[in-house]
Amino acid sequence: MQEIVSSSCEDRMKKSTASLKEGFAALRTGRASAALFDRIRVDAYGEKTPINQVANISVPEARLIVIQPWDKALITEIEKSIRTSELSLNPSNDGKVIRISIPPLTEERRKELVKLAKNQAEQSRVAIRNIRRDGNEELKKLLKDSKITEDAESKGADELQKLTDSYINQVNKVLEEKEKEIMEV
Repeated sequence: MQEIVSSSCEDRMKKSTASLKEGFAALRTGRASAALFDRIRVDAYGEKTPINQVANISVPEARLIVIQPWDKALITEIEKSIRTSELSLNPSNDGKVIRISIPPLTEERRKELVKLAKNQAEQSRVAIRNIRRDGNEELKKLLKDSKITEDAESKGADELQKLTDSYINQVNKVLEEKEKEIMEV
């Protein structure tokens, strides 16, 4: 029984870590990345559609992104969506493709981004601890209902703690890598 609780908690912790990585991918660093546009939606054919579903996004150089819409009529909509996004980018189009030059980040902006990354990582750690708490409560309920023994409950709690430590370490590593990436000039 405690294995079921442990495996359910591990799945939720994996999702929390994966969510953090997705959030970090959308954080703008000094380098060009197609993932920057994952959250930007374009008003295409009457619906809000992700840019990657209406255009090809490529990164030919370290500081350049090229977006080539499949339907040329959407080029102004895509450009408008990028301009109004929180990315603070200035796209330019030549009627066929949109080019976006990624300017180097200022020291102040880098520090803001690191602070934002740390905040996201802390939210992820809190989520992982909450999952541990839920798992422990589930184990206590199973013990109370006489479905597991005290030893099994104790063993399950130990396993949950090890899982929690492992996933929090993963979060810390991901944060450390992102900090390094943001701070490099």
